[in-house]
Amino acid sequence: MERRRTEPPGLKPGDPVAELARLLEQHRGRAVALTGAGVSVASGIPAFRGRDGLWSRFDPEEFAHIDAFRRDPERVWSMLDELYDALAEARPNRAHQALARLEEMGCLRAVITQNIDGLHQAAGSRNVIELHGNFRRVVCMDCGSRYAAESVRRLAGLPGGGGHRCWCGGWLKPDIVFFGEELPQYAFLQAWAEVQTAGLLLVVGTSAEVEPAASLPRWARKAGAVLAEVNPHPALDAEVVVAAPAEQALPAVVHRLEAEGGTAACGEPVVVPG
Repeated sequence: MERRRTEPPGLKPGDPVAELARLLEQHRGRAVALTGAGVSVASGIPAFRGRDGLWSRFDPEEFAHIDAFRRDPERVWSMLDELYDALAEARPNRAHQALARLEEMGCLRAVITQNIDGLHQAAGSRNVIELHGNFRRVVCMDCGSRYAAESVRRLAGLPGGGGHRCWCGGWLKPDIVFFGEELPQYAFLQAWAEVQTAGLLLVVGTSAEVEPAASLPRWARKAGAVLAEVNPHPALDAEVVVAAPAEQALPAVVHRLEAEGGTAACGEPVVVPG
């Protein structure tokens, strides 16, 4: 299978961008995106893996496994507080905005994300499936109560504040999936249903190595979907590959669609019940 690419830096509208735009038009209403950490790097959120990733300083077995949290939640929260500070300051970048625009134009039906930062929603995407949860919420390990993370952090800073404890005395943890935990069943079933009926799966900013999310492209292809990948370091055997950062590639695709067909390029916008 021939893979057509355009290389960074200085992305120029070329064959891969044009082909991706054509596929989005062809599969209007049936295109789904799968996103990973690479989408949020331009927002200032470091990737977890790689030379400068969070796991280069914090051993995931010691700080990101549910057993480690149960053994010593205070120690794990030392890493989580640092991560929260980075996430709280982050704002959507051009990649998030482009995906939201593609949904608005009717080109994109849903975003399945492995990210926990909530930036897709902040950019305006409405149909977002969060496979790994959302760091802006916390959940009690004992009673299951959920709270806004920012509210808990403000209370923890007051004299006599409860730290990372629930009103019932149980430990609070971010409402995200730690290693050793299963994905939220409903979110995973939503993602599975989306890829089973997708005509195009657009994989953006992920190495597609972490299961079970890594199986979604394979399941999509088995169900008959076309695969497209946007990634500086492509990892999939996709029909169309744009080997560039998402914040460069996706706005270029949106620009081409708007130039060729205006806001109606992909047909009527998808209306998601709110």
